[in-house]
Amino acid sequence: MPAALPPGDPVPSDGSPPPAVRAALPARADRPLGLYVHIPFCSVRCGYCDFNTYTAADLGEGASRESYPDTLIAELEFAAGVLDAAAAPARRLSTVFFGGGTPTLLPAEELARILTRARELFGFVEGAEVTTEANPDTLDDAAAATLAAAGFTRVSIGMQSAVPHVLATLDRTHDPANVSRAVAAVRGAGMEVSLDLIYGTPGESLADWETSLRDAVAMDPDHLSAYSLIIEEGTAMAAQIRRGRLADVDGDDHADKYLLADRILAEAGYSWYEVSNFSRGPGMRSRHNLHYWQDTDWWGAGPGAHSHLAGLRWWNVKHPAAYAQRLAAGISPGHGREVLDAEAVALEHLMLRLRIADGLDLAAHAALEAAEPITAETTSRLVAEGLVEEEPLVPDAEHPVGRLVLTLQGRLLADAVTRRLAD
Repeated sequence: MPAALPPGDPVPSDGSPPPAVRAALPARADRPLGLYVHIPFCSVRCGYCDFNTYTAADLGEGASRESYPDTLIAELEFAAGVLDAAAAPARRLSTVFFGGGTPTLLPAEELARILTRARELFGFVEGAEVTTEANPDTLDDAAAATLAAAGFTRVSIGMQSAVPHVLATLDRTHDPANVSRAVAAVRGAGMEVSLDLIYGTPGESLADWETSLRDAVAMDPDHLSAYSLIIEEGTAMAAQIRRGRLADVDGDDHADKYLLADRILAEAGYSWYEVSNFSRGPGMRSRHNLHYWQDTDWWGAGPGAHSHLAGLRWWNVKHPAAYAQRLAAGISPGHGREVLDAEAVALEHLMLRLRIADGLDLAAHAALEAAEPITAETTSRLVAEGLVEEEPLVPDAEHPVGRLVLTLQGRLLADAVTRRLAD
């Protein structure tokens, strides 16, 4: 089952932001604006997944893959109206990300149509990054060519593992051989390639994980994501572990596999820029992902999608049928929202900036209204324990230390480091 939506204040039917948020919008005119487009369809529901996704059998009345693109476009048009009514400064989209689910279960022509309408409504900055996730079995040369012609610039392929028994445990149904075919199709269409991997699956050995890493590197992607498997309550895999049918995840095993990933990827020329993400240099980083870690704004379109605008966070109703009904009635699909208070802003700034290789700017953090002081004693202890490094903001010996950056060991303990800095 998809995870439950968080509680929050009601969203008005016209989607209008609170007055304080409207007043804050002009000061954010120079910040990037992103668009997330949620495609909630999957051919099979994976046992570990608690994302807001649905198979054809789950949908029932009132929602279908065929009608979904028009419903999404209706939300994009609604979003443009909300921003206009709020007198938000005009900002063209710097990134667009189609996620899911499996976006490429929709015909490539439909993804192209959604993207074209987004461009018409908002405009794109020059060199905008436009990404779609894809299952390897749903991408061929013709589909890749259609996506590229529409303006997609990169494809994130759900490889997960190269080892059949690991894929089977994850309920992934794609043919591992199709990963390289999908990579070739994306490359042939002139787009960038990202591969998504998961480590820590029950029954996956260190040798299995090394096989997946080396197979991924051999395909020479521009970007790789390596996520540790998290067992979410309410999923089929959580039930299997509870019943003893699968072994529980092991923190030490996860740490060993992360260290192996860092070593193999570094040897192949990839550097980390966020705890779980690696790229061939700064130019290949996912700019859309960085939106989430750097306090920018984005509109999330689709059932269950989350958005952020000048400290206002809101989320849509979950089920595609309820989502479609609201938009057909011309009202916001928003289910709940919250305005982040000063304490939440400061904590999120600390937590998110610390996760990226650019590090936590100590002066910028101290300037936040409710930021807890980070003492020299605390940072010295973390440095002595090998968890963070103190670095200047510019590579110049005349400038004082200005930021904290996680070490490799610190990345393994990022949450604990955050708690210590926040105390």
